[in-house]
Order: sequence, then C-alpha cells, then structure tokens
Amino acid sequence: MFENAAPLVEEFHQLEGQLADPEVLADLTRSRKVGRRYASLRPIVEGIEAHRQLVADREAAAELAAEDDSFAEEVVALDEQIEQMTARLTRLLTPRDPNDDADAILEIKSGEGGEESALFAADLCKMYLRYAEQVGWKVDVLDAQVTDLGGYKSVTLAIKGGGELAPYGRLKFEGGVHRVQRVPVTETQGRIHTSAAGVLVAPDVEAEDVEINPDDLRIDVFRSSGPGGQGVNTTDSAVRITHLPTGVVVSCQNERSQIQNRESAMRMLRARLTALAEEQAAAEAAESRKSQVRTVDRSERIRTYNFPENRITDHRIGFKAHNLDQVLDGSLTALLDALAEQDLAERLASVGA
Repeated sequence: MFENAAPLVEEFHQLEGQLADPEVLADLTRSRKVGRRYASLRPIVEGIEAHRQLVADREAAAELAAEDDSFAEEVVALDEQIEQMTARLTRLLTPRDPNDDADAILEIKSGEGGEESALFAADLCKMYLRYAEQVGWKVDVLDAQVTDLGGYKSVTLAIKGGGELAPYGRLKFEGGVHRVQRVPVTETQGRIHTSAAGVLVAPDVEAEDVEINPDDLRIDVFRSSGPGGQGVNTTDSAVRITHLPTGVVVSCQNERSQIQNRESAMRMLRARLTALAEEQAAAEAAESRKSQVRTVDRSERIRTYNFPENRITDHRIGFKAHNLDQVLDGSLTALLDALAEQDLAERLASVGA
C-alpha cells in the first residue's frame, strides 16, 4: 500500500515547494489549484508518517514485552491503532474521482407540479444554502428565475469550499430527481400532491481545464425579466449560450452587466460539459460496474421528501429518517455520510475484484 503511495508523497513535497514559489503565488488560478491538491494529499502523507511511527513503537514495545510481561498490553493497544490507521489509509488511497476536490456548480430546476414544484425547488435551495453555511462554504447565486409566489423555475449556485469537505466531492450524489409529497399552499381541499424538482451537480472547473471551441458556441443576448415576465432591466444584458455539438444551453441574467453574465454563463457551461463527460464515462463503465450511487443521472428519482410523515427516503441506498424538518434546515450530514460510505464500499470492492 505504501509503495503505491510513494508517488503521492513525492507529489506532496513538490507541491509544498511550489507553494513557496513567488511565481506560483502570483498566479491566483495556479496557486489555488496547487493549494487544493496539496490539501487533499496532506491527510495521506500525515497518515503514512503516523503509521510508520506506530509500527516503530510497536516493534520497540514487543522487544520490551519479551523481557517484561507488563508491556504486553501496550503491544495490543498499538496493534489496534495500527489496524485503525491502516483502514484509514486504505480509504484515502482508494481510487477516487479526480474532481472530488473541486468546487461545485449546483443547479435546481422545477419539474412536474407547476408552482408547487417551483416552491419545492426553493426549499431545496434553502437546504443547500443552510448546509453550506454550517460547513463554512461560500455560495454565490449565478442565476435565478423566480416565480410569483417566491419559488424558483431554476436557480444556479456556485459553491466554494476546500479541504476534506470540498463541495463537489461532498454534494455530487445530490444529482437527480427529488420528489416531494405534501399539501401545497395552493391546495384548497387539503389533498396531498406529488411534485418534483431536478438537481444537477457539476465540478466548477477552470477555463484551461475544458477546451471549448468558440466556433461551437451560439451566443444570444436578451432582456432580463423578473417574476411574471416583469422587466427588471432596460438593456439586453442577459446571455444565453448554446454549445452546438452537445446541445447544452445555459443562460444567466442575474448581473446588470452583459460581460458579467457571459462570464457566469461560460462558467456554468464548463461545469455542464464536464458533468456530461463524466456521465458518458459512467455509462461506458456501467457494463462492468453497476453503481448504486450515481452522480449525474438527471432522470433518476433519487429521493422522496414526505411531509405528512416528516420522512426523507433516499431510494439508492435505502436510507430513511424521520427528521425531514431538520434536513430541510440544512442537517444533511447523516445522509451525505451514508451516500459517501456506500460509494467507498463500492470503490473498495472494485479494487479487490
């Protein structure tokens, strides 16, 4: 295991040197990328050093125990620590998504259910915003189309974080169809309705990481509008970009400046194209590995939010909890941990296969 980690340790020390290089520090994009990779490798390097120290301590304790039985308990305790550290390193060294350390672009779109679906999309948005606040992430709203009742036809968030809780690696399993069962505010007979909203999570990648031919883009500008089609801008500042080879369409109208909207739209497009490439790669690998926890399948119903029973159910892993009110208030840790554990188990199984 440590032989396989040797290149990572070498990379870590190279990155450490780069972070002290004024030329690297002067390039914000490069320094951010180097810093993110350095932070992701640090737990591995520190874990290997800790493991080596535990092994050395265990050898010394075993020599003493051979002469004095009172050291036998120390040997047993060190064996347990070595086992725990080995398990942790196995987790850290298991092959993972190279984008797991990236920031995230998260899109929520209303679906079946009209206004109720838009209100549910707003509830999901609040849920992710509150979770982001809890873990110390920064969130910017890139684009939002608001309905008359305060729901969202669509909303796009840029989520920035870092360390072991990088946004994309943490939220990537949120992609899919989220279904809600409740009595809508527009329902006069008290009947329970079912509606849905779609979520797409993609890595927020740098411009140099995705090659986009300008000739493949159709860029349209139009006038921004608010709820009910009410104009909120008297200039054509909103931007819609169509990637002709894939048919991917993104739009942004949050900013007053057409240039700013274009930059945000390109950011969204890069994320969408990266997610599309991952989706295609996953489809190609599906024959050899059927993953229960898929990341970017936007057509799959992944979760149900049942308000009458205060229950949340994730259909991919069989997760159920009766604390829906707390989850919608941002308490996502238990659910996200369960999804991550299932994914880790599958990756470990694939390595051992």
